Amino acid sequence: MKTKVRIDSERCQGHGRCYDLAPALFGEDDEGYGTVLGDGVVPEGGEHDARLAVANCPERAIDVSREA
Repeated sequence: MKTKVRIDSERCQGHGRCYDLAPALFGEDDEGYGTVLGDGVVPEGGEHDARLAVANCPERAIDVSREA
């Protein structure tokens, strides 16, 4: 199973906590809103950073899921 992250762009307000806390998973667009890097698959050992970003997003705009 692989872990994936996703940002709900309608909820994101551009605080930047995701890319500050987990720069290997998230970046920012031209307006400072968070974006998922690559296809959203969390690399081995990156689950802690993904969950830290989720816990620190004030809008709860980040989702973490497990896929087969």
